[in-house]
Amino acid sequence: MPASALHRQLMSWLLLPLLLLARLAWAGPVIDAASVTHQPLTLTSYVSVLEDPTRALTLADVQAPQQQARFKADQPPGSSLAMGFTRSAFWLRLTVSNTRDAPLQRLLVVENPRISHVQANIPQADGTYRTIDTGSDVAQSSKVYPNRNFVFPLNLPAHSEQVIYLRVESSIGLLVPLQLWPVKAFSTYERDDYTGKAWYFGIAVAMILFNLMLLLALRDPIYLLYVIFVSCTAGALAIKNGLAPDWTILGEPLNSNVIYYSGVSLALAALLQFARRMMQFDRILPRLDWVLRGMILLYLLSLVAYAVALPYVSRVGILLNFATAVILLTGAGVAAFKRQRSAFFFLAAFALLMLGGAMTSLRALGIVPTNMFTVDGLQLGSAMEMIVLAFALADRFNVMRREKARVQEELIQTQQQLVENLRTSEHELELRVAERTDELRELNTRLQAMSMTDGLTGIANRRRFDQVLEQEWSHARRSGEPLALAVMDVDWFKRYNDHYGHPAGDTCLREIARALAGSAHRATDLVARYGGEEFVLLAPMTDLAGIRGMAHKLLEAVEALALHHELSPLGRVSVSIGIAASVSGQESSAQALVERADAALYEAKKQGRNQVAG
Repeated sequence: MPASALHRQLMSWLLLPLLLLARLAWAGPVIDAASVTHQPLTLTSYVSVLEDPTRALTLADVQAPQQQARFKADQPPGSSLAMGFTRSAFWLRLTVSNTRDAPLQRLLVVENPRISHVQANIPQADGTYRTIDTGSDVAQSSKVYPNRNFVFPLNLPAHSEQVIYLRVESSIGLLVPLQLWPVKAFSTYERDDYTGKAWYFGIAVAMILFNLMLLLALRDPIYLLYVIFVSCTAGALAIKNGLAPDWTILGEPLNSNVIYYSGVSLALAALLQFARRMMQFDRILPRLDWVLRGMILLYLLSLVAYAVALPYVSRVGILLNFATAVILLTGAGVAAFKRQRSAFFFLAAFALLMLGGAMTSLRALGIVPTNMFTVDGLQLGSAMEMIVLAFALADRFNVMRREKARVQEELIQTQQQLVENLRTSEHELELRVAERTDELRELNTRLQAMSMTDGLTGIANRRRFDQVLEQEWSHARRSGEPLALAVMDVDWFKRYNDHYGHPAGDTCLREIARALAGSAHRATDLVARYGGEEFVLLAPMTDLAGIRGMAHKLLEAVEALALHHELSPLGRVSVSIGIAASVSGQESSAQALVERADAALYEAKKQGRNQVAG
């Protein structure tokens, strides 16, 4: 053999291993689809990844040798590729072979419905690639396989090898759980998966209907808040799991991440309001109550932020959701320590929900691994919350039933005692009945007076005022005489209450009530507490000039009290007064007179308070 030919032969032997090593380095491990027969194969360790910060590379670009060299194999082991919160697109390269003598069909599954854009490039028999563009931010009709996840059928000829390219991009945290499934095994998994989801939504619908019935029966708005919370939670979970219909809202697909994050915000806003009402935070933890109010406002504002700039605020949204779970559970724990009964129910019902939500958030941040508990943590926690709350409601009904039985038993015992007394002495019973009748008459008289009197100040209450207002209004319409009204509000009373305490605030209201009542000299005039720090003076047969003079006397009476108010610009307690007077035919109802006086009160406050307007 000539020397030159021998030299070429030696060089080819040396270059062949190098070329094989380069091909293995570029292509990564080869997946033998024939070995995937009964269980899915997690593909994380088989994937080579190329990051595209520009999001501009095409399939032809990444197939070029210079880009092929940039693909990185040897991904960290795990059930998914965790890219974190990134604006980059990522190309994933897989090499799949069929070592059998017959063609094979397998399913490539991207098990995360929340990826905004997924592009699958699958080789065809003629050597070209079929490109499939889908994702959560794309219409669901773009899917080639009808499933909540992204499923791509692979047809592998006998003794063939295919290189598959996936391009993924997301506006939120990017997690890519990638699996290769046998068709029959996936069908079984798919059936069980949808069955589990159906159980959850069945529980949600049952709880919504049950609480709607309670709302209609009890007229308590807290049940409406819970219905809103469950509805928003179920809707958000349907979107999270890729189960929402193929609809659009303002051009945005219903399954998109913008709608998903917005649904979570609405659910948590309803939950915060529900928790405030359920555990009475405004009374037992007022500072925390203000924090929760601010968080509710923040969640409502987040709807705009998500619609405009979700990729830039999604990470902050996850942290806000996690902080909400911590704050709510801490607040419930403090309330339970203070023996607030509802707080125990809240902790029992929502601890698992918060834990599930926290696991989902930590998974999105890439802190915890992807598994059943972190993927479906929010759904599992929500279902457990509904079940525990159902037990809590059942306990509430049992307590009410036992209380009713106790009252009925006491009534029966009382009736039996009355019968025994009747048998013992009819005459004595008659005397006692007469005596009891007198006592009841006197008690009814006292109760009627108490029902018309404000318990704190001792003057007429709102009920008495409404009753007299209607009477005097009817009389004024018949007689044509004027009717005047003054509405008074204590200036900066909340500051007074917060600074000096509620007992001092109560004393202040009593002093003002006595001063106002003492200034009304006519028997026909009525001074009443309208509610909170508001008082009213109803003056029949009085025109606007007359009520203005009376209002100035009331203003002077309060000034004469000289009640110190450190946080008032005046240094003392003062009142603002709005007045209105009406003659027959001027207003259509007594309520219109009240509204005019109330508007005048608003004007007095607007003009600087401690004055009369109207």
